[in-house]
Amino acid sequence: MSNTVKSVMLLGALTGLLVMMGNVLGGTTGMVIAFGMAVMMNFASYWFSDKIALRMAGAREVSVEEAPQLHAVVEELASRAGLPKPRVAIIESQSPNAFATGRDENHSLVAVTTGILQILDRNELMAVLAHELGHVKNRDILITSIAATVGGAIMMAAQMLQFSAFFSGFGGSRDGERGGGNPLTALAMMILVARQS
Repeated sequence: MSNTVKSVMLLGALTGLLVMMGNVLGGTTGMVIAFGMAVMMNFASYWFSDKIALRMAGAREVSVEEAPQLHAVVEELASRAGLPKPRVAIIESQSPNAFATGRDENHSLVAVTTGILQILDRNELMAVLAHELGHVKNRDILITSIAATVGGAIMMAAQMLQFSAFFSGFGGSRDGERGGGNPLTALAMMILVARQS
């Protein structure tokens, strides 16, 4: 199965999850609102996945002047792999880590922590970043970004259901429609999404 197909499936799963939650919380009106939210989240996860990942990780994009050695390593590896040079970011963290993000090889970014820069020599750093650029070349980075968005949607859905259970007892929507199922169905869905979060 290609990564493009996997991306479409993940986006479809996100849409289905949010529409189902909208049905439970607000019937037909809730489904329409949830579908609109899903469209916006799908758009954001595709077009702005790199910015979302940067913000979540607390990463800061750096220029060649700020991190010349890191940029040199990334440029060399990208040239060897036949890829456009990704943008480069640094995360202020002692935990040794690195990741790549973006929607495709022309809109990619590689981020590393200050911790990994301190403990690895140049050859070791090249090995780590070569692995990350492999994700860029195989378009794994989009799948990872979408998966993170789906995970966030699951957490949001769990909170929405818990909030609804507390204040409305899984009742109908404001427009007089019944919600999308009985309280046991809603409770089961709440438990499901809570386990995922």
